[in-house]
Amino acid sequence: MEIIIAPNKLELGRRAAREGAVLIRAAIERSGDCTIVVATGASQFEMLDALTQAPDIDWSKVTGFHLDEYVGMPITHAASFRKYLKERFVERLPVPLAAFHYIDAEGDYEAERMRLNAALEGRRVDVAFIGIGENGHLAFNDPPADFQTEEPYIVVALDEACRLQQVGEGWFPDLAAVPTQAISMSIRQIMKAVAIQCSVPDLRKAAAVRNSVTGPVDPTHPASILQQHPNTRLYLDRESASLIEKSM
Repeated sequence: MEIIIAPNKLELGRRAAREGAVLIRAAIERSGDCTIVVATGASQFEMLDALTQAPDIDWSKVTGFHLDEYVGMPITHAASFRKYLKERFVERLPVPLAAFHYIDAEGDYEAERMRLNAALEGRRVDVAFIGIGENGHLAFNDPPADFQTEEPYIVVALDEACRLQQVGEGWFPDLAAVPTQAISMSIRQIMKAVAIQCSVPDLRKAAAVRNSVTGPVDPTHPASILQQHPNTRLYLDRESASLIEKSM
């Protein structure tokens, strides 16, 4: 794991996007196409804004996969991650993607999970753009996370810390309004990506970053699994890095 500490979240996002764009171009040059995974949440605002403006990417050769979505969430809801990705990423690209696989868990979410699993079967994922939650989760794999399942997408229960984070970021008015289940890309599927670009700004993520970087690899700290990935870059700002800087 390579750790990059930027002076602020804007520079964090710009660097993560710039270096992610290099990986996308290289994949297209190498294979003729590229598959990416895209996360959501407040931590990805700056990165996605910069990525949509990255020059010299033939987006028509890029296929995208949605990282996670709430069960029962309509796309019209302000907290919908489908809505988020449509507005903040897909519709802002200069040319249409080859395809983007949104997670539609509003109706028959088990059928949707199986559709997504089939779409990923045998596909190389070149770059996963992800974050780390306040409770250390990757995607919606809350602690203790399942490190063993090989299924690409799974249905997960959301713990209270995860749901409180969504309230704290302003997506929901209170805890009772936050869904209790989601479809999430699994830990092992995330780890299959050739490269992982992990953007984690803000002081509220500092403890999760410390546990993920300095502690043992353990399902109670799901993001600690990134220590075992051969090509992960972890992008931090001064605040999110504040509890590890003294030991670096």
